Amino acid sequence: MEGPITESIDKHRAYRRRLAAKGWRQIIAELPDEVVDLLDDLKARHGLRNRNQALLQLIEQGRGTAQQN
Repeated sequence: MEGPITESIDKHRAYRRRLAAKGWRQIIAELPDEVVDLLDDLKARHGLRNRNQALLQLIEQGRGTAQQN
């Protein structure tokens, strides 16, 4: 019999497998409050669903800037 912890672990593993199948990976990051506030501000201003989208937007902007140099 599986307990709640085992079921939770299985759900997380299945989620990570679905992400990997799409070419994505989940990470945990430690960020200062100011950076999280910036992500929240970008999320609100651009009508994004989550901080992940705000972070991806910043990375793409940085890539564009880096490629111009």
